[in-house]
Amino acid sequence: MSRPTSTYRVQLTPDFGFAQVAEIAGYLRELGVSHVYLSPILQATPGSLHGYDVTDHSRIRQEFGGATGFRDMAQQLAAHDLGIVVDIVPNHMNTLNAQFWSVLKDGPASPYANWFDIDWTEGKVALPVLGDDTEPVVDGDVLRYHEHAYPYPGHYRLVDWREGPGYRRFFDVSSLIGLRVEDPSVLFATHEVIFWLLDEGLVDGLRVDHPDGLADPRGYLERLRGRAGNAWTVVEKILIGPERLPGDWACDGTTGYDILNRVNGLFVDPSGKAPLIRIFADMTGQPSEYRPVMAQAKREVLDLFFGAEVNRLAKAAESDPAAVRELLAAMPVYRAYVVPGEPPPPESVEIVELAAEACSPAVLPLVREVLYGSAESIIRFQQSCGPVMAKGVEDTALYRWYPLACLNEVGGEPDAFGVSVEEFHDFCAELLPYTMTTLSTHDTKRSEDVRARLSVLSEMPEEWAAAVSSWSSAVRFDPCLDYLGWQNLMAAWPISAERFADYLLKAAREAKTAISWINPDPSYERGLRSFAEAAVRLPVGEFTSRIEPFAMSNSLGAKLVQLMMPGVPDVYQGNETTDFSLVDPDNRRPVTYPLKPETSWDAAKLLVTTQALRLRRRLGGGAPYLPLWAEGSASEHVIAFCRGADARERPLAVAVATRLPVRLAASGWGATTLTLPAGTWRDLLTGGLYTGRIPLGHLLGQYPVALLERHDL
Repeated sequence: MSRPTSTYRVQLTPDFGFAQVAEIAGYLRELGVSHVYLSPILQATPGSLHGYDVTDHSRIRQEFGGATGFRDMAQQLAAHDLGIVVDIVPNHMNTLNAQFWSVLKDGPASPYANWFDIDWTEGKVALPVLGDDTEPVVDGDVLRYHEHAYPYPGHYRLVDWREGPGYRRFFDVSSLIGLRVEDPSVLFATHEVIFWLLDEGLVDGLRVDHPDGLADPRGYLERLRGRAGNAWTVVEKILIGPERLPGDWACDGTTGYDILNRVNGLFVDPSGKAPLIRIFADMTGQPSEYRPVMAQAKREVLDLFFGAEVNRLAKAAESDPAAVRELLAAMPVYRAYVVPGEPPPPESVEIVELAAEACSPAVLPLVREVLYGSAESIIRFQQSCGPVMAKGVEDTALYRWYPLACLNEVGGEPDAFGVSVEEFHDFCAELLPYTMTTLSTHDTKRSEDVRARLSVLSEMPEEWAAAVSSWSSAVRFDPCLDYLGWQNLMAAWPISAERFADYLLKAAREAKTAISWINPDPSYERGLRSFAEAAVRLPVGEFTSRIEPFAMSNSLGAKLVQLMMPGVPDVYQGNETTDFSLVDPDNRRPVTYPLKPETSWDAAKLLVTTQALRLRRRLGGGAPYLPLWAEGSASEHVIAFCRGADARERPLAVAVATRLPVRLAASGWGATTLTLPAGTWRDLLTGGLYTGRIPLGHLLGQYPVALLERHDL
């Protein structure tokens, strides 16, 4: 079982299944990746475009080609020296499944009653439905209500969707029911196909979706490793600020949002913070501070979506629901890592107590309960923090407070402008050697190249303010949305009015200031589409063209750093060339292979990606990392580091990237130099040979990045 040196994420759909993946095996091998990283492969809701709504854990999805198709694909990939990593979903499944039907029919007597995290205190499970005054119809042994069907009679009651379900769910999605994989029998039943694929050697690695939803992620990962052996395993764990992955989780690292935000920060100028916040506040009328906006958003989503979860936790903790809402709203992270029956880690105590300091004294008994109390109180609290963070921050606050939208990423902090080279090197020194690194995913708010363009604004806020003032004087709609629209229109250019309007509609619904998913307004939505149609006719592309050289520099720099830093780099489908996608579903549009460069930026990005991935295969995994420091007046504009060592402890590769290119253009490299480790070095991008002390103006004369491999071995 081989560990990846790099991965390539493919979004499987009914139109792009196992046979289509097999067809691009040669292309991916030439690109340089070692493993294909597949979205969920188990049987899911018919037509599902993402696969996280599994309906049958015992089957590989037939729409993709089933077990036979998977085996055929694996054989063809192996013939090209490519392995497979699969995305697994242990936390939840779709409610339309045979096991849950059995539970609704037979209640606690069902052989599957232990599968699901259900509240049986009222004797029947509450099923939320979006309906009206229509009466349900009994059709034999089925109860039908609009498009819904349930066993009849059964151990359930239909309730208004606002009441929430009588079971744990994924975030606020009542059609995704929580699984109890803490029960070994449930874990085995829901992982039998995955274990078979591992045992057969058809799969080398696992990406674990949403571990924060589990009752005991540490225990789950220990059991998974015990059964899966040495399979490379990374978890979709969102880490905020200084937060780090718990050292006792049996995995190789995260899926890379922590890395994404650090790499992004390298190319953001902190001096742009004050002027960009001022522009944002002037344009939108919103506060100049982010934290109050975030706290308010979390309070709102608690009231809107999580009444059932709050009441269940309050009951377990014997607490006032108001205190539960208050403490959950104040929690700064997705989980506090407390395990029932064990003393809480000091970091966990600090997190919860700091959150409590922002609350009323009424939360103090609850704090003691969620740190030292019953197992149910501790677990329920842990499982509630993530949904509140996801819905309150990712899906609300980040659409309300956006002075520089490239900072508004999953796990990001939009008021944290810039990461210094020193901070980045220190961060890399702590990284697990096989953690995943990424710049774009199926869940990112913007693709890496959209963020590369937006980062330029941090270096030229005055020019940006003038451009936006001109556009908004010609076309305006909603002050709370327009400025987000202008940033994304410029950064995703060229974009059709339809794509732009679809993005704005999602952004408005997520912000929940004028409309929401549950409170539509047809007249507002018509106005929004009219705004989009008018906005795309303005000369926004002229500004985009003006900043393009700087954006390209940021893009290539971020790509090289991500591909060459410690960890296992992932390339999201299509991002080996430029991709100007916005949030899903925009970033899940089908990709046509093979990708061919259409612009000089495309060609340069494909060259950087290919050469870096091929070099990573030659270096192998876990290579040492060593910072390099430039000398001279422009030294802050470069990040450089070495990777790899042979038996004589000599580095084998050097990566060099330009940062903050707008300010650099004003002064130039001057006499700034970089001293290479002893030996002769070949730039894989240009073919040039270098040794010793090199002027950066010379090294970076053709591209804003350099990728050097030792040439004298």
